[in-house]
Amino acid sequence: MLLTTTRLSKVLQLTLAVIKPDAVAHPLMSEALHQIILENKFVIVRNKELAWRRQDSEKFYAEHSGRFFYQRLVEFMSSGPMRAYILAKEDGIRHWRDLMGPTKVFRARYTSPTSLRAQFGLTDTRNTTHGSDSPESARREICFFFPDFHVEEWMDKDEPLFRSGRILYDLQKQIHTVSAPS
Repeated sequence: MLLTTTRLSKVLQLTLAVIKPDAVAHPLMSEALHQIILENKFVIVRNKELAWRRQDSEKFYAEHSGRFFYQRLVEFMSSGPMRAYILAKEDGIRHWRDLMGPTKVFRARYTSPTSLRAQFGLTDTRNTTHGSDSPESARREICFFFPDFHVEEWMDKDEPLFRSGRILYDLQKQIHTVSAPS
């Protein structure tokens, strides 16, 4: 376990981050993305690997039903395992979205060449990552991927402890926890 001590002044914001099947299919890429999350000082609150059935993809992307990319996206997201994270950081949604880069891989390569999608993305659908775009969608998406996680409860009870700065990274579980006071 690695102990980090950084006292944060602002409230941590939760966001959902997903490593899509194209990246999870390649263990070295999946591990590299995990390391990038850590290097960018995100707190990993939860993470899990999962595989969706077609119905799960259809339900999650229902707002895009009828759009030209919907079927392709639904099929791709149920094509293999993915890794979902609940990340926390000051202004976490914006930081994760900046790290991901533009949705369109071609654009990402020219406007944000160091972004995850520029480095690892293949196409606009197989663009390696997903991230919430607002606090409302983060709450909804976290509940979809982690139904047993309660955002408000974590914000009330755990967020102040994580923000206090005594955080342990559990290598085995690949999440951060709060260390006991000494």
